[in-house]
This record gives sequence, C-alpha cells and structure tokens, in this order.
Amino acid sequence: MRSDEASPIRELLGRSSIVRSMGVHDVFSALIAEQEGIELLFLGGFGASASLLGLPDLNLITQTEMAEAVRRMSARLDVPLIADGDTGHGDLHQVQRTVELFETAGASGIILEDQAAPKRCGHFDDKQIIPVKDMVMKIKAAVAARSSPEFVIFARTDARQVNGLADAIDRVNRCCDAGADVAFVEAPESRTELEEIAERVKHPLFANMPTGGVTPILSAEELEQLGYRIVVLPIETLLVTGTAVRGLARAWREKGSVDNFLSDDMTFAEVKRLLGVERFLKLRDELDEMPTHTAD
Repeated sequence: MRSDEASPIRELLGRSSIVRSMGVHDVFSALIAEQEGIELLFLGGFGASASLLGLPDLNLITQTEMAEAVRRMSARLDVPLIADGDTGHGDLHQVQRTVELFETAGASGIILEDQAAPKRCGHFDDKQIIPVKDMVMKIKAAVAARSSPEFVIFARTDARQVNGLADAIDRVNRCCDAGADVAFVEAPESRTELEEIAERVKHPLFANMPTGGVTPILSAEELEQLGYRIVVLPIETLLVTGTAVRGLARAWREKGSVDNFLSDDMTFAEVKRLLGVERFLKLRDELDEMPTHTAD
C-alpha cells in the first residue's frame, strides 16, 4: 500500500453510507460473513469467550488468548478485522502491549473501554467505570503504541448506566479529542438517546445493536440517517449457531435421522469450497509441474 493510500478500514470510514458490520465468534463464521459480502468484521469478547472457552464475557479470556484468536482469524480474512481489547487488560503499559499484540496479529483496529474490574458485558447490570482522566490516558497510550496510523482505535464508554448519558457523551468526545478515531457509547436505552448521541458527538460514531440488549434495534438505514458511521450485529452469529446446533441435536436424539433437518442448510460441498479444500489438494500437482532448476 502506498503511503498516500488509505487502508481498507479508513476507506470504509470515509464512505457516505453506513458500514454494516458483523461480530464473528470463530474463523468459520468469519469466512462465511466475508463470503457474503460483509466488509468489516468484529471479534468481540462475548463471542470469543463463548466460542473459545464456553464461558461468559466477564474478562475471563486473557490478553494473549484474544491476540491468538485475532491471529487465527486475520490470517484467513481479506476484509478488516476489529478486535475487542476490553479495558486494555490493565493499566497503561498493559494497554500498550494489547495494542501491539493485536496489531501484530493482523487486526485493523481495537475497541478499548472505560470499565473497571470486575469487567462485564456492556448490556449487563452493575458495571463500574474508571475516572475519565484515566480513560483519556489509556487512549493516549494506545495511540502512542500503534505502529501505523491506519490502525483504528475505538473509544467505548459504559458510563450511560453509571453516570448518565451526558457523562457518556462527554467521555467519548474527550477520548476522540485525545486521539481515538471512533466514538462508541455502549447501551443507550432509547431512540431519543441514540439521536442525542449523534447530535452531540462530532466524531465518527459506532452503534452496537445486540438482539436482546437494552438498546432499541434500529435499522442500518435509520442509524445512517442519524449520522452513525458503523453498525454491528455483535452476537447474532452465536444466536443462530446455537439455534441450529440445538435443533440438530434434538432431531438426532429424537428421530435418529437429520436428513429432513438439513434439507435447506449449507452442503458439505459448499463447506469444502469455503475452506478451499481443492486448492490444497492441487498443491502437489502444481509443484510437480514447476520446472526444476539445476546449477550450471
């Protein structure tokens, strides 16, 4: 990429239309989303914890486990991947190491939040937050740690449930003024609040639309009209995967056959194409056809 070229994530942020993103919980779901034309993917702590550990999003997944999940996923993707950095896994030095690990692993950006331990999913109760001056310092540390200015930093605040919407808006504005690229107010509780955020935050805005969360679900078109730049479905790949696997298990247990259950599903041939089986199987033949060079 030339120095005067924008990265794919910067190009997406520069578009006039909203970016429809998805949270993916493993490499397989990421490949499917990419194949279907999703141009920006997110690896969230909720999905990674559920997929890798079978545990809830309570800061149980470690910094290095998350970085390795990023590495595995980004190695198979052509579209940008944003990774959930939680609180940065500690204080300023840990924030910087998290940024360095994620960027080296192939992420195009990171989400950093202002929660205090014990960290919770953004749509859980009883969250705690750190002072705004401490969060601003974390953002400054993250900006200083990234090796490329193309690496995008999302500043997330969970202050809405703790101190109210006004404080949440002030926090993301101050974080973006300190160098964050995208503002993310987690868990607004009404359309009016989504509108107020869009009116009072003068930085690129990210909207999180989890099914079953506290935020009302608006369409991508509605959010675009309000001024949001990116909208994500954060946990829906987990929901549909859980539904499908549960139905499959029930059909097999109760009927001893899953033929009818699978009639409209992805075929084995489609899975093989998605994974690139044929390309790997042809490698030996391709190498055999390459000329052999001998020394004079």
